[in-house]
Amino acid sequence: MFDTVPASKRVHPIDAHMVPCYPKCALHQGNHLPIHRKAKASSGPEASGGPWFFRLAKLCLTLRVSGGEMLSGLFRKRVFRVMSRFLSNATNRIDTKGRVSVPAAFRSVLAQRNVQELYCFQDFVFPAISVGGSDLLERFERQIAAEDPFSPDANEMSLLIHGGGVFMKLDAEGRLMVTDFIRDFTGISDEVTFVGRADHFQLWQPQAFAAAQAQARGERKLAGKRS
Repeated sequence: MFDTVPASKRVHPIDAHMVPCYPKCALHQGNHLPIHRKAKASSGPEASGGPWFFRLAKLCLTLRVSGGEMLSGLFRKRVFRVMSRFLSNATNRIDTKGRVSVPAAFRSVLAQRNVQELYCFQDFVFPAISVGGSDLLERFERQIAAEDPFSPDANEMSLLIHGGGVFMKLDAEGRLMVTDFIRDFTGISDEVTFVGRADHFQLWQPQAFAAAQAQARGERKLAGKRS
């Protein structure tokens, strides 16, 4: 058969695979760079390592800030624990109505601990009334719960913390009523010595406290103990 396509319209086989060729000068126009020339080093912020470097730096900064806040929170909690302890001692006089002012430092600790009602019990060792929040009573009750409720230990503990304990409240002026429950057990008459005991405080007859503290210091000295 004869080819009926005119010669002027035929496509040469080589022409179908040819790539357009441009003058070298055209490569310098617009955004194109010459093939034989290296791109100029960037002077922008990514030159020091690329986007990954800045993402890493941002992450480190975030972790550092978060860690700082966490450490700050831990520091505040530690300071709170230290400042919310009952420390030192002070002696106040009982007024004509049988009330005594609780030291301001102790009232501050009660406020920090959010103690609304005082649990008071006759101390197991000393002639003193121990005073704390409901958490103090709950701590003793957990000890009882860990024992057989009919065991001698559980019964003795209940006699001491329940039979020898009462709830009391401070009045609007931060004063505590010195009742017979306090006076009969401690020998307190006209003055009360408040003694800090870390998580609670105690009410002492002043001379009794001075004698007990001197005895404790003397025993530690004889034993050669510093702590």
